[in-house]
Amino acid sequence: MQQSIAFENLTRSFPLTRIVGLNSQPFLKVMNPFISELRTRGLIQDIIPGTEEQLNKEQTTGYVGFDPTAESLHVGNLLPITLLMRLQRAGHKPIALVGGATGMIGDPSGKRVERNLLDEATLRKNCAGIEKQLRKFLNFEQGSNAAELVNNYDWFKDFSFLDFVRDVGKHITIAYMMSKDSVKNRLETGMSFTEFTYQLIQGYDYFHLNTAKGVKLQMGGADQWGNIVTGTEIIRRKGGNDAFAFTCPLITKADGTKFGKSESGTIWLDAGRTSPYQFYQYFLKQSDADAQRMIWIFSFKSTDEISRLIQEHEAAPHLRTLQKAIAEELTVLVHSKEDLEFAQQASNILFSNTAIDALKSLTEQQLLEVMDGVPQVTTTRASLTEDLDLTSFLADCQILPSKGEAKKMLAANGIAINKEKVTADFKLSSSSLLHDKYILVQKGKSNYTLVVFR
Repeated sequence: MQQSIAFENLTRSFPLTRIVGLNSQPFLKVMNPFISELRTRGLIQDIIPGTEEQLNKEQTTGYVGFDPTAESLHVGNLLPITLLMRLQRAGHKPIALVGGATGMIGDPSGKRVERNLLDEATLRKNCAGIEKQLRKFLNFEQGSNAAELVNNYDWFKDFSFLDFVRDVGKHITIAYMMSKDSVKNRLETGMSFTEFTYQLIQGYDYFHLNTAKGVKLQMGGADQWGNIVTGTEIIRRKGGNDAFAFTCPLITKADGTKFGKSESGTIWLDAGRTSPYQFYQYFLKQSDADAQRMIWIFSFKSTDEISRLIQEHEAAPHLRTLQKAIAEELTVLVHSKEDLEFAQQASNILFSNTAIDALKSLTEQQLLEVMDGVPQVTTTRASLTEDLDLTSFLADCQILPSKGEAKKMLAANGIAINKEKVTADFKLSSSSLLHDKYILVQKGKSNYTLVVFR
């Protein structure tokens, strides 16, 4: 009886909609306040009036475009990916567009110089790789809000230049196109006609999806606002359906450096390009300010739970509660729970003195993943003689500046070989090698060198 009264009171306070969940079973659900949730997380920058009302009124189909500049997406793409995921979890229908056609042009938004044009074979390969990755994040299988993947090459491949300039170009003036930041910011350095047409092509994407698939929402980063509203203008002038849009602020780090970059380069979502361990470490190493921002942006935890984590972190910052929370959640999201467990085990190997067995259990590939970024020196297997003096070895490999410094460090119990503390009389031999090739030397608490024997 109490449950019935509670449900009746709930229906008076919140609009209800009949939707199909991910298990394809119809159910009544309180309409998710999609836009207000994004506002709480600081994820709304520009928005077309009426967008929130449309999303609260009915199930809405929305899309995001992905530029196939590489065969893999990177962490900079996590925001549009999670936007599509949030849209689907709110009961709406997501469409992921891969730009097989627009990739041939190159988006000038936020770029100082024109991109190098990719050949068709490379673009096809990149599109296939991106499509494969996107299938991991969205439900494409069942339900009225099952996700879809589209490629704009499919509707542009037979669209002639003359037809395009007659049917699309005549609706948008030169003055309108010149007013966009993506154009104005390039006037001094120069912009080719190819790049100049990009906003028309992306705008037509929205018109095509609006008329062919009933898409009423486009989402993207703040640098896409000009391209997006060109799409809504084409829809308006060509007599399409209602069209709405919003953009999110571009993600930058507190120190002004670009999000998604590390000392070793771009952080990719492909495990073959950036290992799960490296991915996990990237988020684990974020500053307190960046970790707090990232957990609001990317986490699917409730706002109450995030607020609680922030309070816990502020009470004991040295425990790095926020960094661990976002690193764990995103590693599972992008890779798997098993990959997270390995990443945590690998982190323990470097930062714990009780990880001897764990180090020896690693495969060679895993060992090299863990040692990514650790200084390496190479020596010959011939140096592993029975009379090899450890102090000479440490000095010759330049792990320590001299034999005298090596003796002092050994006497102070400051050297470990493969995570085991050693003294000056320790004898290196082939049995000391990991995978018959490597020795991990630890100097002090966290100063490592990987010695490779050739």
